[in-house]
Amino acid sequence: MREITRKIPEDKVDFFLELIKQLDLEVAEFDVIPEAHKEIVRERIQNSDASKLVSWEEARKELKYKA
Repeated sequence: MREITRKIPEDKVDFFLELIKQLDLEVAEFDVIPEAHKEIVRERIQNSDASKLVSWEEARKELKYKA
């Protein structure tokens, strides 16, 4: 089965969704994050050591040198 992703301008969304319904196509939502994944992230945040955190700018510099 093939999957197609397409960005639709806001002013055309209603028209596009109506067309999808008429063609009997399936619309899938992929932006939902499972609750189990959210809980894992919450635990990791809670267990993280703030003294070991670095800013995004510092992390990006380190990544550039490792590449």
